[in-house]
Amino acid sequence: MNHADTRADLAAAFRLTAREGMHEGVANHFSMAVNDEGTQFLINPRCHFSRIRASDLWVIDANNPESAKGEDAPDPTAWGLHASLHRHVPHARCAMHVHSTYATVLASLADSRLPPIDQSSAMFFNRIVIDENYGGLAMEEEGTRCARMFQDPSIRTMVMGNHGVLFIGETVAETFMRMYYFERAARTYIIALSTGRALRELAPDVAEITARQQEGDPQAEADFMRGMRMVLDAESPDYMH
Repeated sequence: MNHADTRADLAAAFRLTAREGMHEGVANHFSMAVNDEGTQFLINPRCHFSRIRASDLWVIDANNPESAKGEDAPDPTAWGLHASLHRHVPHARCAMHVHSTYATVLASLADSRLPPIDQSSAMFFNRIVIDENYGGLAMEEEGTRCARMFQDPSIRTMVMGNHGVLFIGETVAETFMRMYYFERAARTYIIALSTGRALRELAPDVAEITARQQEGDPQAEADFMRGMRMVLDAESPDYMH
């Protein structure tokens, strides 16, 4: 994928996140590495998710704090969290952090685990790390601490206790699809809890099989992203510019 396509995919992810009501206005950040080392990355400036275009995205160098300064620069938490991820986690080519409603409700519970109660929640079975040591806004020290929790390449989802949720992946499509389905899985779980009735959990072996059946399929991820982008192509194609 060339640089222009990467910008368009990332811009689409912002627009779609706003369309799905998973954004925080001009807060939260998505990033995508654009060099082989993964240390130079695209990231959003202080712009509402629903207005971001491909050309708006900044290129920041994780080894150069000066690259994150200037007019409309991403806020300090963008540097603290995303530069740390791109500096310390080579397989985190893409990173997406949101405070989406149901994921954040999950992060606010004393027990923030997501049990496998349906096909979507089973995607994340034994594939989530839970951060139980929130230390304030994600400045550099906090970002570095979070990055160190992603050293196991099989873990690509973090429930950030008292905060939100963080996803990493190899591509925009992979990472966005993971974020999209996690929010829906969290929604199903929170609504199921609200009934006060017992949950029907999948057996661990079935949950593991289901998780494996749904991961590591670049074609499915690309198809998902292409289908989602078709909505934007029809409604607001300016995101590509």
